Amino acid sequence: MNRTLRTSTIALALAAGWAMPVHAAAAKDNAVMQQLAAMQAQLEQLNQRVGTLEGDLAAAKARAEAAEAQVAVAVAKAEAAKVAVAAIPAASVTARPATDVTWDGAPKLATKDGWSFKPRGRMQLDVAGVDAPDSIISRQKLGIATEIRRAYMGFDGTMPGGFGYRIEAEFANAAVELTDIYLTYKVNPRLTVTVGQHKPFQSMEDMTSDLFSSFMERAAFNSAFGFERRVGVSATYTGKQVLVQGGVFTDNARDLLTDSDNSFSLDGRVVFMPKLAGGQLHIGGSGHYREFNDLANIANYAARPFVHTTDLRLVSTGNIGASGERAFGGELAYIHGRFHATAESSWITAIRPGLTNPTFNGGYAEVGYLLTDDVTAYKNGAYDRIRPKTPLGKGGIGAVQANLRYDWLDLNSGTIRGGRQQIAGASVVWMPTDYTRFILNYGHIWLNDAAVAAGLVRDYTADSIGMRAQIDF
Repeated sequence: MNRTLRTSTIALALAAGWAMPVHAAAAKDNAVMQQLAAMQAQLEQLNQRVGTLEGDLAAAKARAEAAEAQVAVAVAKAEAAKVAVAAIPAASVTARPATDVTWDGAPKLATKDGWSFKPRGRMQLDVAGVDAPDSIISRQKLGIATEIRRAYMGFDGTMPGGFGYRIEAEFANAAVELTDIYLTYKVNPRLTVTVGQHKPFQSMEDMTSDLFSSFMERAAFNSAFGFERRVGVSATYTGKQVLVQGGVFTDNARDLLTDSDNSFSLDGRVVFMPKLAGGQLHIGGSGHYREFNDLANIANYAARPFVHTTDLRLVSTGNIGASGERAFGGELAYIHGRFHATAESSWITAIRPGLTNPTFNGGYAEVGYLLTDDVTAYKNGAYDRIRPKTPLGKGGIGAVQANLRYDWLDLNSGTIRGGRQQIAGASVVWMPTDYTRFILNYGHIWLNDAAVAAGLVRDYTADSIGMRAQIDF
């Protein structure tokens, strides 16, 4: 019994041992088959992607070949254009130069080949008055008045070949009047020729722009002796220490409209301008000779009382019969930082054939000082624009200048008694920016032998005061 049981147990165990490997092998085979199936699916997906990439590659290759063909065509056209341009004469090819725009009070346009253009203008509004004796004749022409002293508009610039131009007109009066209208040619860096209406060369103050004057009006002799722009041709040589100017002039452009105005003049000026003791020395002289050649050969020398708001001249020679005039003047100035000092005098002689030639004299002496940390400007024989170091609106108040002046004009000579005018003047100039200026000036006037009597008296005093607001660009 026990043996039979033992034998059965052994047989059952052997049967179980054979059966278990068979089931394990079958399970393993199923897993392998599943992995193979998955790998087969992945392989098919990979084949599909390869096919897609091959199609994309073929399309890209086709596009690249098309682009290469287009590039080849473009290169061929460029080569053909290059050959065609090379065959065109250089003189017939016009290139449009680049335009630079800078700012100097107004936009300035310039090209590298020499063209430039800049608008320019100025406006001066004056309020002024003269207090004179109540008994003075024509006193109604004195008192307080307002005027637009100047209102200029124009433009200037350069042209290729060394040429330059300026065209400017005065619009303050009822009629438009030409001021500067000229063409320049720069022979070399130091020599310039000017043709057209411009200033003859007669005094330092006259050659200084009214934009930069220390008083509202220039010294009396400048207006009394007829210093004004005239049509002519002139040359200017500017060296390091020497300035030489000379020209031949006719009349002012306005007067040339009258057939009987045929005067001509010769004008010249020489300035020695060396540096001295850290400053600028100015020593100059000018000469003027004019023949009237007019239907009515007359001269008339007269001046206003320190302001322009009145047309009344308290000193005047009246009309003098003359065939011409000659004049000469002297100039002396010294500029050092904030300080400047100027003195000028001029003599003019009316030429009267068969009669005594009267000679008249005028001049001024002035000192000035900048109260702010700024510098008095001087350039080419004249005063120039003062540019405040700290303008209003940029951390400062601008530049402030105080000036004192003694001005005289003597129109008495021989039997001609045009009168003598002396002025002690003071001014304060405020320059908030480079292109704005405000002036307040006062003058005490002594008159002897005045052309305008105060009752029966021709020796008396007067006072004038004026204010100006100015802009320019």
